[in-house]
Amino acid sequence: MDRTFKLVIEYDGTDYCGWQRQPNGRTIQQTIEDALARMTRQAVVLTGSGRTDAGVHALGQVAHFSCDTTIAPEALQKGLNSLLPDDIVIRACQPAPIGFHARFDAHGKTYRYTIRNTPLPAAIGRQYAWWIRSLLDTAAMTAAAAHLVGRHDFKSFEAAGSPRAHTIRHISHAEVRCDTQGIVTIDVTADGFLRHMVRNIAGTLAAVGRGKLPSEQIPALLDARDRTLAPPTAPAHGLCLIKVLYSEEGK
Repeated sequence: MDRTFKLVIEYDGTDYCGWQRQPNGRTIQQTIEDALARMTRQAVVLTGSGRTDAGVHALGQVAHFSCDTTIAPEALQKGLNSLLPDDIVIRACQPAPIGFHARFDAHGKTYRYTIRNTPLPAAIGRQYAWWIRSLLDTAAMTAAAAHLVGRHDFKSFEAAGSPRAHTIRHISHAEVRCDTQGIVTIDVTADGFLRHMVRNIAGTLAAVGRGKLPSEQIPALLDARDRTLAPPTAPAHGLCLIKVLYSEEGK
């Protein structure tokens, strides 16, 4: 009898062509599916809460799969971690209720974009942050981020060629922080995200921080619904999926 399992996954996306299985290129989904096949001796399909692009990381990606196995969740977790490469770790493996779907049951997600705002680049950790040498005005970035909170049409922050029923999303939280070491983080929580939406937001906020775009222009960008009017997309390697929100977590 098939059982459904929920996985919480951490991964470094540096050496992968994103989450979703592809005919040419190493992906997170395929790597875990191959490990599951070795353990269960079945062709297992792993369904994630959503795709992450090439080079994007995750601390809390969620996925589910179903298969006919008597292996306990704890043994599955231990076995998968012994088979997976060091840049993928199964943080949790739990039995899921019948009908659970990692994507369709999700109520929202939190992403973090990291910028290293220092005079010199980093050798260690460079694959996790976008280096910007010029001093950013984080107060202006905070003011700009406040305009994004709420229910808006984010067409101006969506990558081209993305088939969607609509481009309206609700951002419940957008925060810019800077520590004493010059690490700037942009946290965004929403009920859903368009393709490259967080990276486009990060690129826009960085333009504000550099003085290239007034924070008061954000509402006009939203109203324009035109991607060509917004600043360039931030690099993929600064982005990390922090958490996927489900009803049992109070969301």
